[in-house]
Amino acid sequence: MLSIGACTLFQPQSTFYIEIKPINQNSIVEAAFIHKLSLERLMIEGLDPMEAMTRFEEWLDNEAAPHQQPLFVAFNAAFDWMFVDYYFNHYLGHNPFGHTAIDIKAFYMGMARVPWSQTSWRFISPKYITENHLTHHALQDALDQAELFKKMLEEIQTRKKAQGENQE
Repeated sequence: MLSIGACTLFQPQSTFYIEIKPINQNSIVEAAFIHKLSLERLMIEGLDPMEAMTRFEEWLDNEAAPHQQPLFVAFNAAFDWMFVDYYFNHYLGHNPFGHTAIDIKAFYMGMARVPWSQTSWRFISPKYITENHLTHHALQDALDQAELFKKMLEEIQTRKKAQGENQE
């Protein structure tokens, strides 16, 4: 994991971004092409992983409601969560998110009653956000995913309200 981007879901929206010193020089060419982060630069400028995870946990503690565990929400949460979980457990000995995550793709699948094959970004994002892009910059992706998820929640609320009005 080379960077972490996170944001709160609701206003006032708070953000977190950090770049991490690589734990090794292993790299996959296709992945490097997508994330566009330089391992050489991060070896010099990236934060030590323990410091990065400490800062992330401090941000989570400041943003979560008192006595509430933060909730991990991501588009393909299984993929993102495994990296965050590994780093938290390896460097801090615990994961502030626990073993919980909301996967936006699975949420949409149930909400829209579509097959898994129709839960990719290219199917979902045009329905909810104006900028149909994935930058693969951790913070921008977090902001885009938050916008997408908020609009899904709003759609559910609108449906419930309409159902309530139709029953009267």
